[in-house]
Parts: sequence; C-alpha cells; structure tokens
Amino acid sequence: MTMTLKKYSIKDINLAQQGKNNIEWAMKDMPVLEQIKERFRREKPFAGLRLSACVHVTKETAALCIAMKEGGADAVLAASNPLSTQDDVAAALVKYYDIPVFAIAGESKETYNEHVKEVLSHRPHLIIDDGCDLVAQIHQKYTDLIPNIIGSTEETTTGIIRLEAMVKQKSLRFPTLGVNTSLTKHLYDNRYGTGQSTMDGIIRATNILIAGKTFVVGGYGWCGRGVAMRARGMGANVIVTEVEPLKALEAVMDGFRVMPMNDACKIGDIFLSVTGDKNVVDVHHMLEMKDGAFVANAGHFDVEVNVNGLREYLVEEKNIRPNLDAWKLKNGKTIHVLAQGRLVNLVAAEGHPASVMDMSFANQALGIEFLLKNKGKLENKLYNLPYEVDAEIARIKLESLGVKIDELTDEQQEYLNSWTSGT
Repeated sequence: MTMTLKKYSIKDINLAQQGKNNIEWAMKDMPVLEQIKERFRREKPFAGLRLSACVHVTKETAALCIAMKEGGADAVLAASNPLSTQDDVAAALVKYYDIPVFAIAGESKETYNEHVKEVLSHRPHLIIDDGCDLVAQIHQKYTDLIPNIIGSTEETTTGIIRLEAMVKQKSLRFPTLGVNTSLTKHLYDNRYGTGQSTMDGIIRATNILIAGKTFVVGGYGWCGRGVAMRARGMGANVIVTEVEPLKALEAVMDGFRVMPMNDACKIGDIFLSVTGDKNVVDVHHMLEMKDGAFVANAGHFDVEVNVNGLREYLVEEKNIRPNLDAWKLKNGKTIHVLAQGRLVNLVAAEGHPASVMDMSFANQALGIEFLLKNKGKLENKLYNLPYEVDAEIARIKLESLGVKIDELTDEQQEYLNSWTSGT
C-alpha cells in the first residue's frame, strides 16, 4: 500500500465544540479508563508506534483514542459502521485532540470502504478493531502491512466469530486479543449496555409502548440476555429463539418462552436479532408476521434481519420518521424496519452509556499494552486478557462506585489452598 494518509474526512468541523462537550461528559463517567490514561501519560508505552482503530465513533470511543494518544500512540480512527458515527465527536477529535478521523454518519458503503482504506494507509503497528473489518481487509487485500503489525484487539462477538474462523483455517497472520471474552466486557457491556441502549434505540425510533407487546429476541447470548431482561422489565411478553440447547434451557429457567422463529414470527409484535449470524429474521418469517410488526437488529452487521431479501416483496417504502420505515408488501401487510436493519442501539440511539464502556475500553487499552509487552512471544492466535487484569478493572470500578468488599483472612486462604482439611 503506497497511499498517503489524508488529514481527515468528517461531516462538519463546526460541530467540534458540541462534540468536545459530549466527550468531556462521557469522561466524567469513565474512572477506570481515566486511571489508565494517567499512567499512559506518564509512561508513554506506545511512543513511536502507529495505531489504527475501526470502532463506532462515539464520545466513549473518543475517550479511548485520547487515552491511547496520551500513551504516545500516533492514532487514527475510522467508523466500524456507516450509520453509527456521532459527527460532532468526529469533529472534536480532529479539532481539539489532533486525531485524524474518517467517518461521516450515513456514509455510503463505498465511502465507508474508502475510510477503512485510509486508516490502513497509516501503516499501523497496532490495531483496535470492532467487527474484524480491519483485520479481514489486511489479510485479503493489504498483506504487505502484516510484517509491521504487532497485534490487534477485537471488541465484538461478531469479530470474535470471524477471528475464530481465521484461526481454525490457519489464516491468521498476527496475534489478536479478544476483548469481548473478558469478563468485565461481555458480562457488563453486552448485558447491561446492549440491554439499555437497544431499548433506548427502539423507543427513540418508534415511541411505541413496550408494555403489553410480544417482544421476540433472536439469540440468548449476553446481549440477548440483557435485551430480554430490559424488555420484560418494561412490561413486554418476551419470547426467546435459540439454536444452542444450553442457552435455550437457560432462557426457559429465566422464565422466558422459548420457541423456533418459525413459530414466534406469527405472534410477535417486535422482533430483535442479536446473534452475530445472518438471516436470523428471514424473509419467510417477515411474510408471516402480523401487519404492522417491527423488526430491528442489534448485531454488528446488517445481515441479521434479511431486509435486502424482503425487497423482492416490497410494493412501497415510506419513511415515517428518522430510523423508522414502513414497508408495504405484496401480501398487503406492512412491516416496520428500524435503522435500515443496522445496529439500532447506535443508529437510533447513542450506544452504550459511558459507565459500562469504561470497563470495555479499559480492556481495549490494556489489551493493546498486553500485545506490546509480549511482542515476539505470542503465536498467531486469538488470546484473552489474563484474569488478573479483569479483576483489577473490576476492583477500580468498585472503588469508583464507593463499594467495598471483604478480603479473605489468612485462615480462610490457607483452608482454600489445603486438601487435607475436611469434615
């Protein structure tokens, strides 16, 4: 790759002051990342290294990029979704923090791909990825960058799935670290963050009453658990669809109805897919839905709800309000599509609250540091952060919340480490 990095590509630099206000607001609720940033500022662990990030451009992501720059990294940022960018935040990063950003809310797929290409022209040593787009592009089109790369971190379940496929096929050519597998990421970000922000996105897009509706959640991973919990808390009758027996059993034990999507599609009012797979809500499901049903996606890519396939049956498409379209079908029914089938919690709302992203992005920052500290020692595989790092993030978070916990006494510790004591 011989491209020269452009200065930036954003919507409007005049939005920068509002973006700065939002970034500073988020930082007030991110004490764990703040502690890490202060240490990075002192130690400068990434001095002389180039960092390319492909992550949703939000005020919380901005806090992560600023922390990495404080640690000495020469950082650039592109969006990991064409619709999720907060344009004011992008402008603020460029104007006030001197971080080149390549992201415009609503950009075409062509522009999105150009922006990904731009951050790769930075010739990174380190990568922060969200959905595995940078890593996949490097392995498919820009293999000349690989010798330079120390490693990459991955934020999402979807990205982990792609990386696991690469490892299985022995095609991964540098070490990666799956942030999503950290306990202080998926147990909190996926469950509490996705749960709240997804309901926020659905309500902002529609302003419908959730109470009394039949709410179908496709997938009962940690994100699905979070959404199902919040939907039930708002009075919905929740149905879960699953393909894995253990997760389906857990949903049953948690008090939800479980059934195949082929059955759920006939009785649901609101459908949300959150799995990381494609066509979870497929064309034949939508043709069977009630007149006026709502379909939405909280998985990373816009393939979980097969809206493209549904176009074959489309008679009229009408935009009702931002992020809500009514699709009149040949069978006479109308299906309401939220956020064009893209991430409803980031397109129609603002993504996860800063408090929960604090832990996720603490994992990202420490993950990049882990890759650097272990440069030359790691195989081309997918790694997890050590449990001790998880526990330290949790400790700092508890401290910031004013919560204290017990410590083991010497006698208790000795008992746990002994096999001779018993009844």
